Amino acid sequence: MNFTRWSARLPGTQRRAAARTDRADRGSVPAARGASGPQPRPDEATGLPALDDLSVREVLGRLPALVALLHGPEHRVAYVNDAYAAAFGPRPLGAPAAKALPELDELGLLPLMDQVLRSGTPRTVKSRRIQGAGSYTVTCTPVAVPGHDEGGVLVFAADVTDHAEAAERLRASERRHRETAVTLQRSLLPQELEQPDDLRVAATYQPGGTDAAVGGDWYDVITLGAGRTALVIGDVMGRGVRAAAVMGQLRTAVRAYARLDLPPHEVLQLLDGLAAEIDASQIATCVYAVHDPNEGRLVYASAGHLPVLVRHEDGTVHRAEDPTGPPLGTGGWLHTSGTIALPPGATAVLYTDGLVERRREDIDEGVAALERALSGAVGTPQVVCDRLLRALGVTAEHDDDVAVLVCQHPARTGPAAELFHNAALDLLGGIEAAPRARAFASGVLASWRFPVELRDLGVLAASELVANSLQHGTPPMRLRLRRTDRRLIIEVTDGDDHLPRRRRADPGDEAGRGISIVATIASSWGSRRTPGGGKAVWCEFALPA
Repeated sequence: MNFTRWSARLPGTQRRAAARTDRADRGSVPAARGASGPQPRPDEATGLPALDDLSVREVLGRLPALVALLHGPEHRVAYVNDAYAAAFGPRPLGAPAAKALPELDELGLLPLMDQVLRSGTPRTVKSRRIQGAGSYTVTCTPVAVPGHDEGGVLVFAADVTDHAEAAERLRASERRHRETAVTLQRSLLPQELEQPDDLRVAATYQPGGTDAAVGGDWYDVITLGAGRTALVIGDVMGRGVRAAAVMGQLRTAVRAYARLDLPPHEVLQLLDGLAAEIDASQIATCVYAVHDPNEGRLVYASAGHLPVLVRHEDGTVHRAEDPTGPPLGTGGWLHTSGTIALPPGATAVLYTDGLVERRREDIDEGVAALERALSGAVGTPQVVCDRLLRALGVTAEHDDDVAVLVCQHPARTGPAAELFHNAALDLLGGIEAAPRARAFASGVLASWRFPVELRDLGVLAASELVANSLQHGTPPMRLRLRRTDRRLIIEVTDGDDHLPRRRRADPGDEAGRGISIVATIASSWGSRRTPGGGKAVWCEFALPA
């Protein structure tokens, strides 16, 4: 093979030759300026050999990279260097590359070489793997032979196996880290949602795609007693295991604070201080809402979170606008509670920003798109969850994690409605209040066709709660009875905000046993302060299956 002819048309060779010719043509210029004698060639001045003195075969043969020279449209083998032969074995000269160089076919280079030959433009492919032979970055460069119409392609392959293996180890480490974060995230979310008597609830969590680290989205449903339910959703800013761990601490704290049965804004106030203590650099948003079936509304407080949306039976969607405070962990803010109607037949949706936030798009546009999707979303809460994800274009490769919590206040009719009843009696105080309460409770429970034993226990509990309110509370007082398909709820409210506590009465005490009696005979009991400055004391009885 005549490498002199090939090298004359290698990229850069013509430029170097032209430069040498140009220097020769300008040899008289220094003399015109007063210089005498011929100017030495650069190689003579430096004592280094001239490029023309070097053998192309020798240079290419000693390269550690793999070099192959191919000629014509069939890419016939013109030359392979020693490194190529050592890697894949000697190759017969003149044979087509499709047969003689199967490794190039495995690298997917044959179509690429056709393109290079046609276009005359070099092309490079990075880190292509050959089974059992490592990974290579390959550059295909067009070359021309003087006197021949058919050109050729110089294939230059650098072994990047070590780099590729290091990159694969890094990717494997990232996958393990992501799997750990996803596992931690899912383990900290509710494994099974509590299902209140008066609400139907479903939720979904979807981590972001493989290119997005897991975030700190969470949700929860907490039954508070007396038919009331807390709905929570939040989002810890940040990614990875740290965000998931902070999320787990906040979710646990929310459940603990919920047991105090505080108003939503007070729960967020406590959570704000805790978030700053956990990690001052981690900021989280949260919505805490409480549903009371007797009031038909959500009382909520928001710490920098997106607004709750409520869809009514007629398809209209309302947005809970105010009040919204800053995110948790910022401190120095007094949160306040707001309300939004949730009548029978309505559906409420709580969500994180991954559902509605898109790059190069205002987040209000995403919330508006969610409102449009919700207006036409009917079915069970889980069906609504799935439809909202599809409508907002959330897929397995979504760039952020998403949490959605959907709750419905069903409009019950027919036989189902017969399992849900309410009755209330206003008490004016005085010695006749306790007998009136007992008579009212007895008549209502009888009309609800409870067994005699349960009816007697309910009348006793109502009597003790009313007696406690008469002794320690102030007007106005009210006795409320509520039955669901699973429990009987008895609640007494009054105007005094002093919460009762269970205590052990001494044998000689004439009072102090009422709450202990209620706690003994009922399935559960509790108390809370009401927004008007009073309190509510309640107990529940589980109905027989």
